[in-house]
Amino acid sequence: MTNAAEARRLLRKRRFGMLATLSKKFGGHPFGSITPYVLDHDARPVILISTLAEHTKNIDNDNRVSLLVNEPGTNVQAEARLTVLGNCARMQDQEQVKTRYLRYFPNASGYFDTHDFFFYRIQPMVIRYIGGFGEIHWIPEKDFACPENKLAAQEQSILAHMNQDHAQNLRDYCRRYQDRNVKNAEMIGIDCDGFDVRADGELLRFDFETPVLDALQARAALVKMAKECKA
Repeated sequence: MTNAAEARRLLRKRRFGMLATLSKKFGGHPFGSITPYVLDHDARPVILISTLAEHTKNIDNDNRVSLLVNEPGTNVQAEARLTVLGNCARMQDQEQVKTRYLRYFPNASGYFDTHDFFFYRIQPMVIRYIGGFGEIHWIPEKDFACPENKLAAQEQSILAHMNQDHAQNLRDYCRRYQDRNVKNAEMIGIDCDGFDVRADGELLRFDFETPVLDALQARAALVKMAKECKA
């Protein structure tokens, strides 16, 4: 597996990161804050932020940002981590990503009733990926980017099919690959690198062996996993 693929898998696995912006109030001094995020189908982080938030004011003034994500562990310097350096801007189509974001963060639905919240997307420029001690890499955006695929348009139908017709397979995946015996499992997202399941309230990430590019390839990968569960 390439360093770019490993970095993309780590970014997909985590749900929160430390967002660094350049402070408008304090003359460009770095300002860090924790933020939840989801990735779009091109592996670009999408965040939902209020116009009242300090980092929103910073981004609107200077859109250069970084997002730090790490693999938790007792020795953080020995664990994998990455920093996405890029430019962040408010998305033109706010509805495009809303459904996907709320599948991952359903509690965020109330945000739209209180303050002015908008989706912003980080366009990666370069990724600093540290796979462990001494494994340090700069990954350009062209290498980090996902292979061209059709899953953005096909995601909704795949989720509906899996959740309606293959709920037992989802529970089997949790048992076989995550060592979790769960009562309820719902697929909430699928992309070229894998898929996400909410299992008894916990979000679990499953990686494909190799990227899939459309629903047909996704089906083949999921069937293979189901057969391995029964072996």
